[in-house]
Amino acid sequence: MTKRLTILSIVTLLGLGINTSVFADGESFFDWLLTTDSRNEIKPMQNELYNEECSDCHFPYQAGLLPEASWKKLLDPKALEDHFGDNAELDDETRSAILDALIADSADKSRYKRSKKIMSSLGENEVPMRIIDIPYIKRKHHEISDKLITGNDKVKSLSFCDACHQKADEGIYDDDSVVIPGHGNWTW
Repeated sequence: MTKRLTILSIVTLLGLGINTSVFADGESFFDWLLTTDSRNEIKPMQNELYNEECSDCHFPYQAGLLPEASWKKLLDPKALEDHFGDNAELDDETRSAILDALIADSADKSRYKRSKKIMSSLGENEVPMRIIDIPYIKRKHHEISDKLITGNDKVKSLSFCDACHQKADEGIYDDDSVVIPGHGNWTW
């Protein structure tokens, strides 16, 4: 009990010396320290422009699933002309606003645990163009047979996160929320 109080006192004293706006999203140290929100997953994507523009064609992936360099490459005007086989061109103002939102919460800037795991799995100069090419993502899905993914008409590819991850739109990708269509709950 005394040890816990000592640790809490030290943390409190340290917190008093920390600027209350130390975090990029304006969250104070004490709000961060005392939050009940899970930091284990990925920060949900709350940018309406991004959600509106990108969800017309695919699941609106959270910014914390890729590093800044990847988002910059993906949203380059030339890259959007052929965005995985589709023309996804945007006017400069819209493209810039979406890119700014993605960069602000990209995996390399995130405090969320899963984003940190994504970054630690990448090589120093590695810039993945697909989330499914990230070593951490590959490792998390390696035990799932191809029959349940590519052989499943309701899933087709790991690119369709929300086909199995029932809370993907909330940034929750834990095993407890996985239901593989035609198979049921995923258990290890």
